[in-house]
Amino acid sequence: MSRLTLLSLQVLVAVVCIALWQGLATVSIFGRILLPPFFFSNPVDVGGQIVNWFSTGIIWKHLLITLWESILAFVIGSLGGVAIGFWFARQPRVAAVFDPYVKMANALPRVVLAPIFTLWLGLGIWSKVALGVTLVFFIVFFNVYQGVREVSATLRDNGRMLGMNERQLMRHVYWPSALSWMFSSLHTSVGFAVVGAVVGEYLGSAAGLGYLIQQAEGVFDVAGVFAGMFVLSAFVILIDIGVTLVERRLLVWRPAAADGRG
Repeated sequence: MSRLTLLSLQVLVAVVCIALWQGLATVSIFGRILLPPFFFSNPVDVGGQIVNWFSTGIIWKHLLITLWESILAFVIGSLGGVAIGFWFARQPRVAAVFDPYVKMANALPRVVLAPIFTLWLGLGIWSKVALGVTLVFFIVFFNVYQGVREVSATLRDNGRMLGMNERQLMRHVYWPSALSWMFSSLHTSVGFAVVGAVVGEYLGSAAGLGYLIQQAEGVFDVAGVFAGMFVLSAFVILIDIGVTLVERRLLVWRPAAADGRG
Protein backbone atom coordinates (compact mmCIF):
# COMPACT_ATOMS: atom_id res chain seq x y z
CA MET A 1 0.00 0.00 0.00
CA SER A 2 1.42 3.37 -1.02
CA ARG A 3 1.85 6.15 1.52
CA LEU A 4 -0.71 8.31 -0.31
CA THR A 5 -3.30 5.52 -0.23
CA LEU A 6 -2.67 4.90 3.45
CA LEU A 7 -3.00 8.60 4.25
CA SER A 8 -6.21 8.80 2.22
CA LEU A 9 -7.75 5.89 4.12
CA GLN A 10 -6.74 7.40 7.46
CA VAL A 11 -8.35 10.72 6.52
CA LEU A 12 -11.45 8.89 5.28
CA VAL A 13 -11.87 7.16 8.66
CA ALA A 14 -11.67 10.53 10.43
CA VAL A 15 -14.16 12.14 8.04
CA VAL A 16 -16.66 9.28 8.44
CA CYS A 17 -16.41 9.37 12.25
CA ILE A 18 -16.87 13.15 12.36
CA ALA A 19 -19.80 13.00 9.93
CA LEU A 20 -21.50 10.30 12.03
CA TRP A 21 -20.93 12.33 15.18
CA GLN A 22 -22.40 15.46 13.58
CA GLY A 23 -25.38 13.55 12.24
CA LEU A 24 -26.18 11.70 15.45
CA ALA A 25 -25.83 14.90 17.50
CA THR A 26 -28.05 17.08 15.29
CA VAL A 27 -30.50 14.89 13.37
CA SER A 28 -33.55 13.53 15.14
CA ILE A 29 -34.18 9.82 14.58
CA PHE A 30 -37.66 8.59 15.49
CA GLY A 31 -38.19 11.81 17.40
CA ARG A 32 -34.98 11.48 19.41
CA ILE A 33 -31.41 12.72 19.07
CA LEU A 34 -29.12 9.80 19.85
CA LEU A 35 -26.21 11.98 21.00
CA PRO A 36 -27.68 14.88 23.02
CA PRO A 37 -25.56 18.02 22.39
CA PHE A 38 -25.48 18.86 26.11
CA PHE A 39 -23.50 15.67 26.77
CA PHE A 40 -21.70 15.10 23.45
CA SER A 41 -21.58 18.55 21.76
CA ASN A 42 -20.95 18.30 17.98
CA PRO A 43 -17.98 18.72 15.60
CA VAL A 44 -19.08 22.18 14.45
CA ASP A 45 -19.12 23.60 17.98
CA VAL A 46 -15.88 21.81 18.89
CA GLY A 47 -14.18 23.10 15.75
CA GLY A 48 -15.46 26.60 16.50
CA GLN A 49 -13.95 26.42 19.99
CA ILE A 50 -10.58 25.31 18.62
CA VAL A 51 -10.58 28.10 16.02
CA ASN A 52 -11.48 30.62 18.73
CA TRP A 53 -8.61 29.45 20.93
CA PHE A 54 -6.07 29.82 18.15
CA SER A 55 -7.47 33.04 16.67
CA THR A 56 -7.44 34.78 20.05
CA GLY A 57 -4.05 33.28 20.93
CA ILE A 58 -5.22 31.96 24.30
CA ILE A 59 -4.11 28.42 23.48
CA TRP A 60 -0.42 29.17 22.84
CA LYS A 61 0.53 29.80 26.46
CA HIS A 62 -1.12 26.56 27.57
CA LEU A 63 0.39 24.58 24.69
CA LEU A 64 3.90 25.79 25.45
CA ILE A 65 3.62 24.92 29.13
CA THR A 66 2.30 21.41 28.41
CA LEU A 67 4.93 20.96 25.69
CA TRP A 68 7.75 21.93 28.07
CA GLU A 69 6.47 19.63 30.82
CA SER A 70 6.03 16.75 28.35
CA ILE A 71 9.50 17.18 26.83
CA LEU A 72 11.16 17.23 30.24
CA ALA A 73 9.23 14.16 31.38
CA PHE A 74 9.97 12.36 28.11
CA VAL A 75 13.70 13.14 28.11
CA ILE A 76 14.32 12.47 31.81
CA GLY A 77 12.20 9.30 31.87
CA SER A 78 13.71 7.97 28.65
CA LEU A 79 17.32 8.63 29.63
CA GLY A 80 16.74 7.05 33.03
CA GLY A 81 15.00 4.05 31.51
CA VAL A 82 17.75 3.51 28.93
CA ALA A 83 20.60 3.86 31.44
CA ILE A 84 19.12 1.64 34.13
CA GLY A 85 17.76 -0.84 31.59
CA PHE A 86 21.26 -1.31 30.14
CA TRP A 87 22.78 -1.57 33.60
CA PHE A 88 20.32 -4.20 34.81
CA ALA A 89 20.64 -6.22 31.60
CA ARG A 90 24.43 -6.27 31.87
CA GLN A 91 24.40 -6.95 35.64
CA PRO A 92 22.09 -9.93 36.26
CA ARG A 93 22.84 -10.00 40.00
CA VAL A 94 21.83 -6.36 40.41
CA ALA A 95 18.69 -7.03 38.38
CA ALA A 96 17.81 -10.03 40.55
CA VAL A 97 18.23 -8.03 43.78
CA PHE A 98 16.09 -5.08 42.64
CA ASP A 99 13.54 -7.08 40.62
CA PRO A 100 10.76 -7.13 43.30
CA TYR A 101 11.23 -3.44 44.03
CA VAL A 102 11.00 -2.48 40.37
CA LYS A 103 7.80 -4.49 40.04
CA MET A 104 6.37 -2.88 43.19
CA ALA A 105 7.16 0.62 41.93
CA ASN A 106 5.67 -0.13 38.52
CA ALA A 107 2.47 -1.40 40.14
CA LEU A 108 1.81 1.87 41.96
CA PRO A 109 -1.17 3.75 40.46
CA ARG A 110 0.24 6.96 39.00
CA VAL A 111 -2.89 9.02 39.72
CA VAL A 112 -2.33 8.38 43.43
CA LEU A 113 1.21 9.75 43.09
CA ALA A 114 0.06 13.02 41.54
CA PRO A 115 -1.11 14.64 44.83
CA ILE A 116 2.07 13.45 46.54
CA PHE A 117 4.26 15.06 43.88
CA THR A 118 2.20 18.25 44.19
CA LEU A 119 2.79 18.22 47.96
CA TRP A 120 6.51 17.67 47.53
CA LEU A 121 7.20 19.85 44.48
CA GLY A 122 4.40 22.40 44.55
CA LEU A 123 2.00 23.47 41.80
CA GLY A 124 4.76 24.38 39.33
CA ILE A 125 5.92 22.34 36.36
CA TRP A 126 8.09 19.90 38.30
CA SER A 127 5.22 18.03 39.93
CA LYS A 128 3.81 17.40 36.42
CA VAL A 129 7.24 16.42 35.11
CA ALA A 130 7.71 13.96 37.97
CA LEU A 131 4.37 12.30 37.22
CA GLY A 132 5.27 12.04 33.52
CA VAL A 133 8.67 10.56 34.36
CA THR A 134 7.06 7.75 36.36
CA LEU A 135 4.93 6.87 33.33
CA VAL A 136 7.74 7.05 30.77
CA PHE A 137 10.55 5.44 32.77
CA PHE A 138 9.11 1.96 33.19
CA ILE A 139 8.00 1.63 29.57
CA VAL A 140 11.50 2.46 28.30
CA PHE A 141 13.25 0.52 31.06
CA PHE A 142 11.51 -2.80 30.41
CA ASN A 143 11.94 -2.54 26.62
CA VAL A 144 15.65 -1.68 26.79
CA TYR A 145 16.23 -4.36 29.41
CA GLN A 146 14.55 -6.96 27.23
CA GLY A 147 16.26 -5.68 24.07
CA VAL A 148 19.74 -6.10 25.53
CA ARG A 149 18.90 -9.53 26.93
CA GLU A 150 17.59 -10.63 23.52
CA VAL A 151 20.98 -10.15 21.87
CA SER A 152 21.94 -13.29 19.96
CA ALA A 153 24.48 -15.34 21.89
CA THR A 154 26.10 -16.32 18.58
CA LEU A 155 26.52 -12.68 17.58
CA ARG A 156 27.95 -11.82 20.97
CA ASP A 157 30.39 -14.74 20.94
CA ASN A 158 31.50 -13.91 17.39
CA GLY A 159 32.25 -10.37 18.51
CA ARG A 160 34.37 -11.66 21.36
CA MET A 161 36.20 -14.03 18.98
CA LEU A 162 37.04 -10.99 16.85
CA GLY A 163 38.63 -9.38 19.90
CA MET A 164 35.92 -6.92 20.90
CA ASN A 165 36.11 -5.61 24.42
CA GLU A 166 33.04 -4.76 26.52
CA ARG A 167 32.92 -1.19 25.27
CA GLN A 168 33.01 -2.31 21.64
CA LEU A 169 30.39 -4.96 22.29
CA MET A 170 28.18 -2.32 23.85
CA ARG A 171 28.56 -0.03 20.84
CA HIS A 172 28.36 -2.55 18.00
CA VAL A 173 26.24 -5.38 19.43
CA TYR A 174 24.13 -4.45 22.45
CA TRP A 175 23.22 -0.88 21.49
CA PRO A 176 21.97 -1.69 17.95
CA SER A 177 19.96 -4.59 19.36
CA ALA A 178 18.33 -2.37 21.98
CA LEU A 179 17.59 0.53 19.61
CA SER A 180 14.61 -1.14 17.93
CA TRP A 181 13.10 -2.03 21.30
CA MET A 182 13.87 1.42 22.64
CA PHE A 183 12.16 3.30 19.81
CA SER A 184 9.19 0.98 20.03
CA SER A 185 8.81 2.06 23.65
CA LEU A 186 9.43 5.74 22.86
CA HIS A 187 6.43 5.87 20.52
CA THR A 188 4.28 4.67 23.41
CA SER A 189 5.96 6.80 26.05
CA VAL A 190 5.41 10.02 24.06
CA GLY A 191 1.71 9.75 24.79
CA PHE A 192 2.34 8.85 28.42
CA ALA A 193 4.62 11.86 28.91
CA VAL A 194 1.82 14.13 27.71
CA VAL A 195 -0.74 12.23 29.81
CA GLY A 196 1.39 12.72 32.91
CA ALA A 197 1.66 16.46 32.26
CA VAL A 198 -2.04 16.88 31.50
CA VAL A 199 -3.24 14.81 34.46
CA GLY A 200 -0.99 16.84 36.76
CA GLU A 201 -2.39 20.06 35.30
CA TYR A 202 -5.91 18.77 35.63
CA LEU A 203 -5.44 18.03 39.33
CA GLY A 204 -3.80 21.33 40.18
CA SER A 205 -2.34 24.12 38.04
CA ALA A 206 -2.98 27.57 36.63
CA ALA A 207 -2.09 26.85 33.00
CA GLY A 208 -1.71 24.04 30.46
CA LEU A 209 -4.02 21.90 28.36
CA GLY A 210 -5.14 19.97 31.43
CA TYR A 211 -6.07 23.26 33.07
CA LEU A 212 -8.11 24.29 29.99
CA ILE A 213 -9.98 20.97 30.01
CA GLN A 214 -10.61 21.18 33.75
CA GLN A 215 -11.94 24.74 33.43
CA ALA A 216 -14.27 23.76 30.58
CA GLU A 217 -15.52 20.76 32.54
CA GLY A 218 -16.17 22.95 35.58
CA VAL A 219 -18.69 25.08 33.66
CA PHE A 220 -20.22 22.13 31.72
CA ASP A 221 -18.64 23.34 28.47
CA VAL A 222 -18.65 20.00 26.65
CA ALA A 223 -17.41 21.59 23.42
CA GLY A 224 -14.43 22.98 25.32
CA VAL A 225 -13.65 19.57 26.82
CA PHE A 226 -13.73 17.86 23.43
CA ALA A 227 -11.75 20.73 21.88
CA GLY A 228 -9.05 20.26 24.52
CA MET A 229 -8.92 16.53 23.84
CA PHE A 230 -8.63 17.06 20.07
CA VAL A 231 -5.84 19.61 20.49
CA LEU A 232 -4.13 17.20 22.87
CA SER A 233 -4.41 14.35 20.35
CA ALA A 234 -2.94 16.46 17.54
CA PHE A 235 -0.21 17.56 19.93
CA VAL A 236 0.78 13.94 20.66
CA ILE A 237 0.75 13.02 16.95
CA LEU A 238 3.15 15.86 16.12
CA ILE A 239 5.59 14.80 18.86
CA ASP A 240 5.34 11.17 17.69
CA ILE A 241 6.21 12.28 14.15
CA GLY A 242 9.35 13.88 15.57
CA VAL A 243 10.30 10.59 17.28
CA THR A 244 9.70 8.75 13.99
CA LEU A 245 12.07 11.09 12.13
CA VAL A 246 14.79 10.51 14.72
CA GLU A 247 14.17 6.75 14.56
CA ARG A 248 14.60 6.70 10.78
CA ARG A 249 17.81 8.65 11.10
CA LEU A 250 19.33 6.30 13.70
CA LEU A 251 18.01 3.04 12.26
CA VAL A 252 19.01 3.55 8.62
CA TRP A 253 20.84 0.22 8.78
CA ARG A 254 17.70 -1.75 9.57
CA PRO A 255 16.24 -3.57 6.52
CA ALA A 256 12.75 -2.54 5.46
CA ALA A 257 9.98 -4.88 6.57
CA ALA A 258 8.39 -7.04 3.91
CA ASP A 259 4.97 -5.86 2.78
CA GLY A 260 3.51 -9.35 2.92
CA ARG A 261 2.58 -9.57 -0.77
CA GLY A 262 3.43 -12.70 -2.67
